[in-house]
Amino acid sequence: MIDINAIKQEYEDILTQLSDPELISNREKFENLLKKRDYFEKIIEKEKEIKDLEQKIQENKEILSTEKDPELLSLAEAEIKIFAEKEKNSKKELETLLKKEESFSSNFVLQNFSGESVIVEIRAGTGGEEASLFAGDLFRMYLKYATIQSWKQKILDSRPTELSGFKEITFELKNGNVFSKMQHEGGVHRVQRIPATEKSGRIHTSTATVAILPKPKKAQIKINPRDLKIDFYGASGPGGQYLQKRHTAVRITHLPTGIVVTSQTERNQIQNKENAISILEARLLKRKEMAEFEKLSEKRKTQIGWAKRAEKIRTYNFPQDRVTDHRIKKSWHNIEDIMEGRLEPIIKALQSL
Repeated sequence: MIDINAIKQEYEDILTQLSDPELISNREKFENLLKKRDYFEKIIEKEKEIKDLEQKIQENKEILSTEKDPELLSLAEAEIKIFAEKEKNSKKELETLLKKEESFSSNFVLQNFSGESVIVEIRAGTGGEEASLFAGDLFRMYLKYATIQSWKQKILDSRPTELSGFKEITFELKNGNVFSKMQHEGGVHRVQRIPATEKSGRIHTSTATVAILPKPKKAQIKINPRDLKIDFYGASGPGGQYLQKRHTAVRITHLPTGIVVTSQTERNQIQNKENAISILEARLLKRKEMAEFEKLSEKRKTQIGWAKRAEKIRTYNFPQDRVTDHRIKKSWHNIEDIMEGRLEPIIKALQSL
């Protein structure tokens, strides 16, 4: 459960920011703070309403324990039932508000993001080669979903394995309400199935991590060329063989942060460099938004949705033909259809949070 006291503190911080006369010059930030304030007020008012009802219930219980007048006792019992029902409904309403709070905070810190383009990073987790195969399956699932949504797709970097899997793959999805639909896909995805390489028929459990990185607007992230260390090297494929004799692959190190990005999917240095810069900008935006969010909500330390790499969010159980999202405790069958990109029922269920 989210700490109400921390929300109250953040609410007070917002009121302090809104009292700054210079804030009005930043209209976008001002309007977002107003929305955040109004939202927190609903939570605070609902909590006060619950406490008032609890107090009224307690007062009537005291009447039951001290009074002897039958009429007063009957009235107290009736009021306890009425107030208890109201308390139950109010707690449900508060729970709904609190469930939406993290998503609201995510949208709040991403106020400068248009939502039309995201960079998706998929990495093989635990499970060896099977984890790499699963990373490849997730990649193809998202590409098929993107095709259904008529989004444009572009691979920015990849590290394929010999069995058509990926140790890591990074790609861009754009031209549509991409972030709105993809924002809840970040986290640890788990698969339970019998791998093609398993001779004994034993079910294996493997994982892959997905990160959803909003792509910054132009000029939102400014990179000083002097802060970059750029290296070119030979593009390699499974087994480490050189695919090209020319050094077209690009590695960029952002010296101030130590962030390292690579790209080797294109046939020339310029395109690979552009891809690497796009990845770097997205990671710098994520870093910036996380810093701003933690500053705004320092006491809660709540991570925004697309940054939750450590959280197991979903299990793909092939033997039971079931996909389960652990955040909403809901399952879907027809796993083969889901892996073919028919994700819309899952996406809609998460959007309704």
